Amino acid sequence: QVQLVESGGGLVQPGESLRLSCAASGSPFSYGAMGWYRQAPGKEREWVATFTAGGTLNYRDSVKGRFTISRDNAKNAVYLQMNSLKPEDTAVYYCFAVPLSNNQPNWGQGTQVTVSP
Repeated sequence: QVQLVESGGGLVQPGESLRLSCAASGSPFSYGAMGWYRQAPGKEREWVATFTAGGTLNYRDSVKGRFTISRDNAKNAVYLQMNSLKPEDTAVYYCFAVPLSNNQPNWGQGTQVTVSP
């Protein structure tokens, strides 16, 4: 069973930065696309960023220029560097990883990010 463990959330003020980390279980280089979603209170989960197996990076418009996704395939890890955080970035952030073996996405448990003065 695939396990994804996230870390790095917290409470910050507007304009500050956070770095989220997510490590997936299994052998190195086991995953295709990896990335992040988020869910704010009372809202649906929304996609944030993806790092494809081919090396393509995609971001939702509202985080472009502020967030950077990266990955370490040897560690099955994906990261999200979040700069210039805004109150509207407040949400629970979930990482996902798609195993190459079955192409079914797996999810982390979520990590809370709160941006407040």
